[in-house]
Amino acid sequence: MSAHVVVVGSANVDLVVPVPRHPGAGETVLGGDLVRTAGGKGANQAVAASRAGGVRTTFLGALGRDDAADLLLASLTSARVDTALVDRTDTATGTAFIAVDPGGENAIVVAPGANARLTLGPAAVARLAEADVVLAQLEVPLEAVVDAARARRAGSRMVLNAAPSRPLPDDVWPLVDVLVVNEHEARDLAGGADGSPPDGAGAGDGAGDGDGAGDGDGAGDGDSRGDGDGEHERLAAALLARVPAVVVTRGARGCLVAERDQRVVHVAAPRVDPVDTTGAGDTFCGVLAAHLALGATLADAARVAVVAGALAVTRPGAQDAVPDAADVEHAAQVHAGGAR
Repeated sequence: MSAHVVVVGSANVDLVVPVPRHPGAGETVLGGDLVRTAGGKGANQAVAASRAGGVRTTFLGALGRDDAADLLLASLTSARVDTALVDRTDTATGTAFIAVDPGGENAIVVAPGANARLTLGPAAVARLAEADVVLAQLEVPLEAVVDAARARRAGSRMVLNAAPSRPLPDDVWPLVDVLVVNEHEARDLAGGADGSPPDGAGAGDGAGDGDGAGDGDGAGDGDSRGDGDGEHERLAAALLARVPAVVVTRGARGCLVAERDQRVVHVAAPRVDPVDTTGAGDTFCGVLAAHLALGATLADAARVAVVAGALAVTRPGAQDAVPDAADVEHAAQVHAGGAR
């Protein structure tokens, strides 16, 4: 039986507008042509896990009964994601409004729609019990995430991408095996880990989550060290008091991998020219989950995921930008060669 990843999360239709710059408060900016495409953290991550190769991927989410849902189902199906247990509701499918500037940086507002109605029925719970890795985010009700974590079988891993940032109740932390956060989310959650903000909180640029658009030059311990490293290691240390493993995505600088009783690993990202960072973090999470399901160590899974995220930022869109396994393998070889 092949490795199995079950993704519990959101599915949105993305309405994307290129802008010359992001508007300030009370300001109107004239944008370019509107593009309508498939997105949502959960759906994006499911597509990324499936395209990573070697894993069976199931998506558990909620959609409306509208043409936006048809668009999303078609995208998921084309990526060979199992959608048989997607819940259909009378609420409109979720929508994300995305502005992308010339540097590829985005600003996003999400109208949850059907995502806010997600619940897990008996068939979904049974499917979760088959998973090697359960991957979830926070664009759906926290109750669904908790139910998913509790439904998984012994020996499987729960990966939580704690985005968008929100406080996590005390009873959620013990259910998480791997916590994936960007710099902003790490600060928010680490502050709650000991009741006070960690030393150095507020530094760093937080320019995305795992988008791989940077200029790192290696792949291993110490290979993406630079500005903000001390703060990020302190954030990870605070979070390790609550979960066994933490991945802090660092945008252009790759990611940091921290596990209890192990040395912190800094993973650099390949240098790329960013076009759109919208789906970069989701690509990272999906590929990370797939390689964990295939038996990779967390650090090795992160090394592949960083390369996948880097490729994703070179293309417009979210699911449309997710690379396949062959592209990632080739880029990883080029990146490794350049690091020597």
